[in-house]
Amino acid sequence: MSSASHQRRVGPVPAAPEENRLYTIGEMASEFDVTTRTIRFYESKGLIAPARRGVARSYSRRDRARLKLILRGKNLGFSLEAIAEYLKLYDADPAHIAQTQMLLSGVEQAIEDLQAKRADLDRTLKELKDIRAKCIEHLKAQGVAKPSA
Repeated sequence: MSSASHQRRVGPVPAAPEENRLYTIGEMASEFDVTTRTIRFYESKGLIAPARRGVARSYSRRDRARLKLILRGKNLGFSLEAIAEYLKLYDADPAHIAQTQMLLSGVEQAIEDLQAKRADLDRTLKELKDIRAKCIEHLKAQGVAKPSA
């Protein structure tokens, strides 16, 4: 062997591969625009499980992905129970068949719920506009100008 092969590497240590990267709770909170308290809450519910070194938490790519799914689910109106079930299926089913079926069912239900709410909103807006028109008509008939908003 040449002496060059025994030389020590000089210079900066190469960064850990991205799959091994760990995140602090502050980094996670900043990236997802949530509080550290929110992250600790999801941890207390068993939805994420960071490694601990003393009191410090270290979040893996898996924890980061799970937090992203949790926040997306909450944003779409899913309950924590439904999100927990979804995450459990994610871990148990490598092909993600059951998870995808569950997600599809939940999405279809959410679409139905939102369409019903839209119909309710449309109906309420129409009623309010009708009442507004009658109020303006009544005020005009009484010789009163429409009050400015």
